Amino acid sequence: MKKNANNHRGLLFTILVSSSTILLLGFLLIRNNLTVPSNNLLVKSGPNLTNRTVGRLQRGERVQILSRDHDWVKVVYHHQHVGWIPNWLLTNHHLKKATPLSEATIVLDPGHGGNDSGALAANGQQEKKYTLKVAQKTKKILETQGSNVILTRQHDQSVSLKRRPKIATKNHANIFISFHFDSSETENSGSGFTSYYYHRGNSHQLAERINHKLNVLPLENKGVQFGDFLVIRDVTVPSVLLEMGYINSNQDFQQINSVAYQNQVATAVAAGIKTYTQKYK
Repeated sequence: MKKNANNHRGLLFTILVSSSTILLLGFLLIRNNLTVPSNNLLVKSGPNLTNRTVGRLQRGERVQILSRDHDWVKVVYHHQHVGWIPNWLLTNHHLKKATPLSEATIVLDPGHGGNDSGALAANGQQEKKYTLKVAQKTKKILETQGSNVILTRQHDQSVSLKRRPKIATKNHANIFISFHFDSSETENSGSGFTSYYYHRGNSHQLAERINHKLNVLPLENKGVQFGDFLVIRDVTVPSVLLEMGYINSNQDFQQINSVAYQNQVATAVAAGIKTYTQKYK
């Protein structure tokens, strides 16, 4: 009798453990089985926009998450294929159609901040105030198009020059844009905007794409130029530094201080980035 009782308890324990395991596996399966919320989602061979496109997913299709790597997830799709998609797009239910821009991680760097005021306008206004305004507006536009956007500073805070490019590297960014406003030695002696790159290849190409879209601005376009700036030199991703007008020029500052101009800059920069990312279709 005692032996039978022990066997009964052992069998009951085994059943309970098995049931718990099945329930746990079922829960994990359900939790990791997700529906794609947008059309034309590119599936990549690795966890980055720059990897080869191996498939496409449409709204309503289901994927099974296998693993995660930073902001990307490895999934089974179409029942038997395996690839990578951005995790942030699986929770974006507002985006109707994904694009390469949607799958990009972009770091925007509002120049200066905190104890570093940057250049000064004739009336004492500080450069750091306007770099943040333009970066925030650009971020908003890019996010409405699905991009994963990170600011090197969220408010008026000090961030070292060396730390800024490291933020892009740490977050496996695809693009790094640093916003600034120029200043001349003598007030009202300079005018116009310039797009700077340091590394040839992708950075130069990115600068050209953005600069072309900036032609709509009311200031003189001084073109794409080489610039030996630490934030775009010591970075491992395509990077551009934008000087969007001379803050100590009354003519330029009238534009810099206007919401309309800030919106124009943000819209043009986002459009330039979008054009650049098209090569990753």
